[in-house]
Amino acid sequence: MTDAAPDHVAQDNLAAQSAYDWLYSQTRAAAGRGRGPEQARALMDLLGAPDRQFRSLRVVGTNGKGSTCAMLEAGLQAAGLRVGRFTSPHLDRFEERIRVDGRELDPAETLKFIAWAQQQAQTFAFFDLTLGLAAQAFARQEVDVAVMEAGVGGRSDATDALARVEAVLLTNVGLDHTAALGGTVAAIAADKAGAARAGVPLLTTAGPEALPVIQSVATDLGALLYTPATHPELFRLPHAPSLLGPHQRENASLAVATLRLLGYEAGVSVALSAKHPGRLEALRLRGRTVWLDGAHNPPAARALAASLRGVDVALFGSFARKDTDQTLAPLLPLAPSGSLLHPARTGPPRPPGWPSIMGVRPSWTLP
Repeated sequence: MTDAAPDHVAQDNLAAQSAYDWLYSQTRAAAGRGRGPEQARALMDLLGAPDRQFRSLRVVGTNGKGSTCAMLEAGLQAAGLRVGRFTSPHLDRFEERIRVDGRELDPAETLKFIAWAQQQAQTFAFFDLTLGLAAQAFARQEVDVAVMEAGVGGRSDATDALARVEAVLLTNVGLDHTAALGGTVAAIAADKAGAARAGVPLLTTAGPEALPVIQSVATDLGALLYTPATHPELFRLPHAPSLLGPHQRENASLAVATLRLLGYEAGVSVALSAKHPGRLEALRLRGRTVWLDGAHNPPAARALAASLRGVDVALFGSFARKDTDQTLAPLLPLAPSGSLLHPARTGPPRPPGWPSIMGVRPSWTLP
């Protein structure tokens, strides 16, 4: 039997949890803030504009941003740069969102920043605060370049506030966050492509439905557009990436093209060996293979379904605000005899023949 933690340790833990709870509670609605880069810029300036002390690579798109960031980070480090990485969401610890040369931010730095924000920046939203914390950490640790993943959209995202953007990467465009970005691929593509800047490279592996809109926006903004069609050698892969699934080849080609364009060819091989948790990640559990993936919208679910075969049981979870039915549809054929679970949903009634799975208890147990 182990002794209980000393009172001061328990109190410190409670204080830390309270601080994180405050940060998580700073939703845009609670903070009274709308979406857009204006508030993020105001916060950056309040912090002394730390984003002006390093170069940024912005990664926008519907899916594949995190994987592309992981490959970019690995490649840039291999090329000899000191690299910051800002991604979201985290899987386990908040500090996963902010890394320098592969090392997560010290929680003490997070708590110090939250204490400051509670006094000096109470009206800013969670994502803006997290972005500000990342920029401050990258400036203090003197990174050469930061790989910055957008939250939602491009032109309307907080990361559009970043000052020294060296390149913009647009992975792909699909229907997600439609309430914020619009209900069509064209509308979403216009917002994401709006991350482009005059004279700055815009690289994309987006499909044919979105590409004409992206081309038009790039022309209007004076961005330098690079695609696999216009620059095939730039996007060519020397070999397949370590990350699994056909969709990861597109993400890899985008990361590789960026490294080459910016003069970091030396990092290409290491970039293709990068790992990223929760993306077709294989785990072993009691003699079984468990595939873990964060697919959370219809395009991502289709990519996941195309990558898997012979699944015995599928477990599915989703926020009610997401397009649950369309996201789940490609996954149903993977495990016809298995149980699929998800929380309460919104939307119209299911069509005839649709499985009734809400609240169903699992029909299986692991041995």
